[in-house]
Amino acid sequence: MNVLVLYAHPVETSFNAALHRLIVERLKANGHTVDDCDLYAEDFDPRLTRAERLAYHDLDRNADGVRPYVERLRRANALVLSFPVWNYGYPAILKGFFDRVFLPGVSFDMVDGKAQPSLHNIRKVATVTTYGGDRLRAFLMGDPPRKLVNRLLRATVKPGAPVSYLAHYSMNLSTDESRAAFMRKVAARMDAF
Repeated sequence: MNVLVLYAHPVETSFNAALHRLIVERLKANGHTVDDCDLYAEDFDPRLTRAERLAYHDLDRNADGVRPYVERLRRANALVLSFPVWNYGYPAILKGFFDRVFLPGVSFDMVDGKAQPSLHNIRKVATVTTYGGDRLRAFLMGDPPRKLVNRLLRATVKPGAPVSYLAHYSMNLSTDESRAAFMRKVAARMDAF
């Protein structure tokens, strides 16, 4: 399977970086082709420009500024997201990726004024993330990243595609043991991917 890994963390010594390396390592070890998209290392610009917004519904021009990323997304059979939750949301660079790359004619088509999901080449989705706070706090805030993955992204990819969401909560209180246990869980999920 051709797996696009979208990774969003700026610090190479972070726990998120260790998770990212583990994801890529385990997927490759299990025979997958991995397109490792490290948004910070690639200096992805998350800002949707005025010109891009004006051309948003122009299918001939809307991907001009991000065509290589659109092509990578279209080549993928599966998607793995690896990121920390900051302020109850995606890091800005990952949110900008969705804003700029998940375009009309790419992830959805407009039919009679309604968006019809069309990213059906993606047959499997997994998310690996960390939260500074605990699960209850995220729940009370509505846990937007979990909802965006489990509802919106699930509705955008191939109907019936399996979607998993692995989260390590309470990173502010994490221990070597809790982090090691989470890494084992991630390794097992990637081995079964």
